[in-house]
This record gives sequence, C-alpha cells and structure tokens, in this order.
Amino acid sequence: MYEKINVDLMNNTGIRVVDLRSDTLSKPTPEMREAMYRATVGDDVYGEDPTVAELEKRAAELLGKEEAVFVASGTMANLIAIMVHCNQRGSEIISGDCGHTFKFEQGGTAQIAGVHTAVIKNNEDGTFSIDELRKRIRKNPDFHEPISSLIIVENTHNICGGKVLPLEWLEKVQAVAHEHNIPVHMDGARMMNAAVYLNVPPSRLAKDVDSVCFCLSKGLGCPVGAILAGTSGFIANARRVRKAIGGGWRQAGIIAAAGLVALDKMIDRLREDHDHAYQIAKDISNLKSELFRVNLDEVHTNIVIMHLDERINPKEVQAR
Repeated sequence: MYEKINVDLMNNTGIRVVDLRSDTLSKPTPEMREAMYRATVGDDVYGEDPTVAELEKRAAELLGKEEAVFVASGTMANLIAIMVHCNQRGSEIISGDCGHTFKFEQGGTAQIAGVHTAVIKNNEDGTFSIDELRKRIRKNPDFHEPISSLIIVENTHNICGGKVLPLEWLEKVQAVAHEHNIPVHMDGARMMNAAVYLNVPPSRLAKDVDSVCFCLSKGLGCPVGAILAGTSGFIANARRVRKAIGGGWRQAGIIAAAGLVALDKMIDRLREDHDHAYQIAKDISNLKSELFRVNLDEVHTNIVIMHLDERINPKEVQAR
C-alpha cells in the first residue's frame, strides 16, 4: 500500500502532474505557515505551551469530550487509546478485519501494547455484523481466554473506500459495548470528512464512542499531528502513555498553530475534496472501459477506488 514512487510533477511534455495518491500529501496553507511563525510557545511536557493548550481545548469542545491531547500521528493516538483502555494483561480488542489498527499499524497492538486482537469481517460499507460482535465478546472468560476490553471502529473507513459509518450502526455498537461494560474507540483519522458528508457536527460522530482521534495532517492540511479525546481521566492516563512511548512535545506550539487554523478554516473546505473526488470518479466511469471501472455509489468522501480487470496488474498501473 505504501511504496515510494518517483513522481515527476512536471513531465517532459510540460503537462503538470497532479499527485492524488493520498490526502497525506497535502501541504500547509500560507495562513498556517504564518501562524506557525508567530506561535507563542512553551514546554508542553510541563503543560506550558499555550498554543498546544488552546488546540487541545478547542478540539475537545469540537468533539463534545471533556479533554483532548495533541499527539504526533493517528497511529500514535490509536496506540495510546489501546494502551489506556486495555491496561490489564491478557486484554483483547475487537476490530474489523480491514481496520487500520489491524492492517497498517505494524501490529503495534501486539508488539508494543501486548494486546490481542479478535477480528470481524468488515462489510463493504466499513461496518461489521452486530451479531458477530456479540459472539466475539467474551462474557465470562475463564483463565484460558483473553479479556474483551475494547471495540474499535474506523470512520471514515480507509480500505472500504472512504465510506462513512451510519449513525444508527454506531448507536448499536455502543449499546452492545456498554451492555458488557466495554469501551468503544473510534479511529477517526478522517472523521471530519464523515461529519461533512453527513452534514452533522463532529460531536455527533463522537457521541457514541468513549474515545476518539482525528488527524490534522490529512485533508485538514497540517504538516503533522493528531488529536485524541475522551474523559478527563482517560486523557490524564493518555498523557502518561504518550510520554512512555516517546511522544512528549517541547515547543510544539509551532505545530499546534497550524492545527488551530485547520479547525477554523479547513473542515468545511473538505466538501470541495469530496466534490473533486466524485467528479474524478464520474469521469473515469464515463470512459466505460472494459479494463477498469468505478462504482459511483461507493464514493462517499475523498477516496476513489478503481476496480481493475484481472488482466491488469495494479503495480504496473501504479508505476505508469
């Protein structure tokens, strides 16, 4: 999935190439760069960086959570959440089998957190079966079994094509989880895209989960950073774990300043990305090729999946 590609942004024909591999290729805006230059900073490990504090406060309010913590990446945010929720040895998380934490975070759940993962087959829309979820939860585990300690959902769902999870489904997940006293964490790396798609505030998406994270460095355009939010007690423990895994910031206000601009200016702008993605998908579909196709109904947000005929090698297409 992640391979370095030599992209000539201005090829020898003089035609400019637009690189659409990922929203992680976004660059900070001039306003972000100016805010970063002028940011007031302090030592965040001591809780003395006012710009970081403002970003965390604003993000928590946006998500409807008690507190938030600024971290380096969505992967770090997910790992911290897992380590806080699964603080008992022998813990197990329940995740979709196409989830980012399961497929693309180097098995950090196991290799760093020491936590087992049970997976449920993801549906094409990013959800998974509520009945299967009930079966995966270990109600009264004996000493041979791990302990069901956390359920993870991903919104929007990357591998499923940027799909937005239905609000009713999230409510059902929460109901089952809380019935068994198990918290729910949302990997919301692109949750702002989901909020824009559904035309709801981000707090509505976060309402049905106990902790949530989102990335500042994807469609929101910041150079680096993510937010993890939850209760005050959860965030207090998250700060301890962040320090333990080397995530303590010093004068991080320089980076957080871009995040404040993103919260003010970049969330509503995501609708443009969605419109552009849909137009690209529509243009590909209109070619009516026998070798590749796009299902327009699958394009919810800023990710377009092109289905290739079995005669075509995806790596060759990527190289071209």
